Amino acid sequence: MEEYCSFLDHHGHRVASLLTTPDGATDRVAVLCHGFLSSKTSTTNKTLTRTLIDRGIATLCFDFFGHGESQGPFEHITNTVAVGQTLAALDFVRLKGYRRVGLMGSSFGGLVAILTAAQRTDLACLALKCPVVDFAEELRLEFGEEEMTRWKATDTVPNILGGQDRVPLRYAFYEDCLRSIAYEPASAITAPTLIVQGDRDEHVPLHQSQRLYERLRVKKRLEMIPGADHQFTRREDFLQMTASIANWLATHLM
Repeated sequence: MEEYCSFLDHHGHRVASLLTTPDGATDRVAVLCHGFLSSKTSTTNKTLTRTLIDRGIATLCFDFFGHGESQGPFEHITNTVAVGQTLAALDFVRLKGYRRVGLMGSSFGGLVAILTAAQRTDLACLALKCPVVDFAEELRLEFGEEEMTRWKATDTVPNILGGQDRVPLRYAFYEDCLRSIAYEPASAITAPTLIVQGDRDEHVPLHQSQRLYERLRVKKRLEMIPGADHQFTRREDFLQMTASIANWLATHLM
């Protein structure tokens, strides 16, 4: 069963969400965080939801500030705001009666999930798909010095999804990224953690996942999928990635 619902973050912003529940009662749920310029109905979220529902696990997918159907202008998003909304999502499912809660994040959502998990001790597990551990570094590598200067002057960036039009995004986002590097916070995570990334990821440097893995002090696994890119474009890579994440979540939510 799918239920479109919403909750408020601590700033009072409305966060649009989709709660999908299996037949029969369950007290297990996975909260799924989408990537940058994506939404709660991403292909990864939909695939994981179908797989987890078959295993008797509910999912909550939600749109970050300025994404999808959630309130707010996209250009004002920051990591800090996104973390606040993820904390609110976890509180929301707790109020719904779920006792075993897992958290998953894709790319930018992975960064948010790391920073969120570092503040919680009630998570059964954490799964990360090509997480951006240091978004500031990725942005500098992606844009280069000239584009970073243009961003600071215009509060716009190129469309990282390949569109021709520039995207309004305050330079304050980058400044917040500098304060939101997740290596150190990761050492405070208490939930068993999976990291899945393609070894041909063209956006997130592989050393970020490797360094993150070293910082984790919990049960952990790092899975590098040979030949896979950031989007897991090849069907076999996508299926391997989603199967690994679903298995990790299902195992630890038992």
